[in-house]
Order: sequence, then C-alpha cells, then structure tokens
Amino acid sequence: MSPTQPTSPPASTAFPPTDGAARVRMDVAPWRLSGVVVAAQINHRPQLAALAEAARRAPYKALPGAPVLAVQSRNTLALDGDEVPAGADGLDVGATLGIVIGRVACRVSAADALAHVAGYLVANDLSAPIPGDTPHYRPGARFKLRDRSCPLGAEVVPAAAVADPDALAVRVWIDGALAQATDTAERLRGVAQLIADVSEFMTLNPGDVLLLGISQGAPRALPGQTVSIEIDGVGRLTNRLVHDDPSTGSAA
Repeated sequence: MSPTQPTSPPASTAFPPTDGAARVRMDVAPWRLSGVVVAAQINHRPQLAALAEAARRAPYKALPGAPVLAVQSRNTLALDGDEVPAGADGLDVGATLGIVIGRVACRVSAADALAHVAGYLVANDLSAPIPGDTPHYRPGARFKLRDRSCPLGAEVVPAAAVADPDALAVRVWIDGALAQATDTAERLRGVAQLIADVSEFMTLNPGDVLLLGISQGAPRALPGQTVSIEIDGVGRLTNRLVHDDPSTGSAA
C-alpha cells in the first residue's frame, strides 16, 4: 500500500480468491490503499473501564453509545520498515488488527459483515503521550495525527485464512524485548459488529481499512527504539522511531 501514490481500483475489481494460501501484497497496484483508514477508539473493555470516570465528566457526561472513531489522514500513513518521527517523550504503541474491506459495505448486518472483508493486516495506531495523569476520553488531533504515526503492514492475509479474527494473539516487541502480550478479544464490538455499526452511517468501500482498536496498557517506545508487532496468523510489522526535529519539520 502506498500512501503517496494511491490507486483506486475500478469498481469491477475484486480481491484475489481467498484460498488461504497466498498473501496479497498491498504496496503494488492494484491493491494499493485506495480509500480511508478509520480507527476504532476505546473498543477494548478494560480500556473503557479505565476511562469510565473521565467519560462521565463534562463535556461528555456519559459512556459512548456509538463507535468512537478517528480517521487517519494521509500524513499518518507509513509502511513496514519506515522510520517514524517521535518527540523526546516517545510514542504509545497501538498494536491493532487492520480489517481490509473487499466489497462495498453499506448498512450491512453483523451476520453478513465478514463477507465484505478481503483480509487482515497488522497495524500500529501510534499516539503521542498526553501530558498529565488524567485519562482523556477523546485525545486531540495533535496527539493522534502525527506524521507516519499509523504504519500498516504491506501484506494482507486473505479472510478465509483467519478462522476467528476476534481470537488472535497480539504481541509487541520493543528492541527485541516483549513489551505487551494481548489479543483481539474483549472488544466492545468485534470485527463483524464493528463493520455493521460503522457501515450504518458510513459506506465502506474496497480498499478501505478499519482498525479494530488497541488494547489497554499500550507500551511506550522512545526515539532510537525499534517496535515490532506480531499478530498470530496475520504477520509482523516493524518500524524504528527516530528523533523529530521541530525546527525543520523533519525527522533526524
């Protein structure tokens, strides 16, 4: 998938047969990212529990009843192996499952939702640390939309090769040391329900990527460290954090 050279496949184009054998490369035509990346936020039950008190305070005064989403702008997208600029405080690692849409999904039911999935990839929904000790229900754009803060795996595992996307082990490694062991379970909305709820108000098109959401307890990585995310049966995504130079607007 190429954030800088998107290619929109024709409407008649379908993803290759999902026979569970070959992986589909997403960085070559016609499978380049052709749409949007939408990340579910606060979709892990322990994460919501940790934020419950903050969510009940003004201005929200209630727990979310609908999916909390963040649209990843083009500047956030990166590929496996890309360097990611980070401030001195580093970035919180957001290991998550990417759901690649293969058929138009508009107001689909949860029962039919998985038929609209082409496959899955590994993603890292990185976030800048929020100052202070108070949990934030909805982090501001300046924390979530940093350059190259949403690396996506270059390959998609066909949907047929993943028996249960809601029961996949997820591991985060920082400089080769295990920093987090979690999974895709305990979601407020699993893959099918998330697709159903999002497609109720937003049409998802082939090439769009929906991120399932990170788990509570995201580890922090600092500039100079290498982050690898593994999702069983899906793959591995590796990126190195580098120092961000605010005086030039570039990474050093």
